Amino acid sequence: MSETVTYREATVRALGDALAEDDTVFLLGEDVAAAGGVFKLTEGLHERFGDRRVLDTPISEQAIVGAAVGAAAQGLRPVAEIMFADFAAVCFDQIVNQLAKFRYMTGGQVTMPVTIRLINGAGGGFGAQHSQAVENWFLNVAGLKLVTPSTPADAYALLRAAIADPDPVLVFEHKSLFNVRGELDEATAVGIGDADVVSEGSDVTVVATQLMRHRAEQAAVELAADGVGVELIDLRSLAPMDVPTVAASVAKTNRLVVVQEAAPSGSWGASLISQLMRDDFESLDAAPTLVACDDVPIAYAGPLEDAHLPSATRIADAVRATLAR
Repeated sequence: MSETVTYREATVRALGDALAEDDTVFLLGEDVAAAGGVFKLTEGLHERFGDRRVLDTPISEQAIVGAAVGAAAQGLRPVAEIMFADFAAVCFDQIVNQLAKFRYMTGGQVTMPVTIRLINGAGGGFGAQHSQAVENWFLNVAGLKLVTPSTPADAYALLRAAIADPDPVLVFEHKSLFNVRGELDEATAVGIGDADVVSEGSDVTVVATQLMRHRAEQAAVELAADGVGVELIDLRSLAPMDVPTVAASVAKTNRLVVVQEAAPSGSWGASLISQLMRDDFESLDAAPTLVACDDVPIAYAGPLEDAHLPSATRIADAVRATLAR
């Protein structure tokens, strides 16, 4: 049975259900307990589960992730929150050199069922140090899984999948989507690494995630009025990445536009295009297009932040340019 909830409500519900079903699951992070989280993503959970299951921490991302690694090594299943994904830079060593490699360094004897929730992305006027989409920082790190839910249904299902996974999963929760409403059926599972074909079309394949997925949907409506059929794919996971689903779509449409909330270099969009150019070149009738942010910091000022991010109009224009090649 489905119901309409917000992305925020779906996240709280996923955490609550995981805590209720498994006594080894616990939450830790800055202000996640009595305050319910700065973005209210853990609201009410401290009252339900108490101090031993929902823990406030000092302002130390190194300590948060380090404690999660130690707890997982002792058989627990921690869910850590990084209040702003930008601060993952502070605990980069704990994530990249400890968490990601622990299972390998122990010859597979010790698993790391750690979920790290990172509040990600722009759109709130938080400035250059609190608005970055940082998922690309971790693309080249073996041992990590990266998921990017865009809807309430995916926020619930992917968070539940992450917590159940025996390996570390980074869950990027986009701050501009917390009030987005959508249908949630808790019985519908989503596998890590499974893309979602949001809409079918025969003229062009558009791939996007999170905020850009929603803007791509707006662009698809605009393009449909011009008779252009967009096949929109939300990857949902960046590692592992569901390249076969994208390749199958490109084999049908013969054109590809990738939209991301990040600069082009060293990005998941550039990597996806590279793989398709290498393995599926014959499917393409035109060079792929990457719609991305400029390689500059994000400004506080609303108009400058808006100009930094790909808009629905910019996405639609990129599709038209790709079709014209």
